[in-house]
Amino acid sequence: MSDHRVLRDSALTALAPLIWGSTYLVTTELLPPDRPLLAATVRALPAGLILLAWGRKLPQGSWWWRAALLGLLNIGAFFYLLFLAAYHLPGGVAALVMAVQPTIVLGLSALLLKARITPAHAVACALGILGVGLLALTSHAALDAVGVGAGLLGAVSMASGIVLTKRWGRPPGVGLLTFTGWQLTFGGLFLLPVTLVAEGLPEAVDGRNAVGFGYLGIVGALFAYTMWFRGVERLPALAVSMLGFASPLAATALGYLVLGETLSPAQLAGSLLVVCAVVLVRPRTAGEGPGAGPSGPPPAPRRVRMISRAS
Repeated sequence: MSDHRVLRDSALTALAPLIWGSTYLVTTELLPPDRPLLAATVRALPAGLILLAWGRKLPQGSWWWRAALLGLLNIGAFFYLLFLAAYHLPGGVAALVMAVQPTIVLGLSALLLKARITPAHAVACALGILGVGLLALTSHAALDAVGVGAGLLGAVSMASGIVLTKRWGRPPGVGLLTFTGWQLTFGGLFLLPVTLVAEGLPEAVDGRNAVGFGYLGIVGALFAYTMWFRGVERLPALAVSMLGFASPLAATALGYLVLGETLSPAQLAGSLLVVCAVVLVRPRTAGEGPGAGPSGPPPAPRRVRMISRAS
C-alpha cells in the first residue's frame, strides 16, 4: 500500500467522524427539540432505502442475518444507546465513556482478526481516552448508572460492528453503496418502532427542520457511512476506530466557531493528545514493518467502483 493511498484512504475515512461532529450543532439549531430518536431514524432509514433502490440488490443466504446484525451494531443499537447515554449524562461524560471504543476494538481484533497488539496500540488508546476526557469533561460532570451503562454498551456495539465488518468484508458482486444501504436500512428498521413508541411524530415540521433532517440523512448518513465503511475495508480496524476521535474534535471546533463557545487550555491539550493518538496508530506502508493498527484479512476484490454518498 503506497503512502499516497494510505493518506487518501485515511483522509476520506476521517470525513465521516468530522461530519458526525456537526450533528450536535445541527440538532440544536435546526431540528425539533427533544426528538433524538426521530433524528436517528430519519438519519438512517431514508438513506438506506435510497441506496437499496440504487443498488437493486438484496442480501442472499447468510448475508441476511449478517447484514441485519451489522445494521443493528453499527447503526440501530449504537444510535439508541448513544442517545440514551446523552439523556442521562452530561455531554463530556458521555464522550469519555464512548472513548473506550478503540480499546474494545483492540481486544476484539486480537480475538477475531488474529491481529498483533503492540505497546504503541495500548499507548494510543490511553492517549485517546485522556484526550477526549480533557476535551469534553467538565467540573460539573455527573455520573449516572443508566447513562454509563448505555455508553459502554454503545461503545461495545460500534466496536463489534467495526471488527465484524472487517472480518466478513462484502459479499462478491455487491458494491459499497449497496452494502451501506443494507446496514442503514436494517438499523433504521430497528429504530423505527422504538421511535414511534418512545417519542411519536412531531405535530409539524418547518423549513429549518426539513433542512436539518435532510443534512443528517444525505450528508450525515448516506455520504458519511459510505466513507466510513470504505475505510473499514481498507484500513486497520484500530486505525479506523481512532479516526472516530475526530468527531468530538469537530464538535468542539464548531462550538467555538459557530456558537461562540470558549476553549480552555485543557481542551486544547486534549485536542493535541487525540491527534497524537491517531498519528500513533496510523496505517503504514508494507515496507515500514508492522502496521500501526490491527488489521484483518485483506478485503475482497472490488467489482464495483464507488460513487459519492452522504451519524
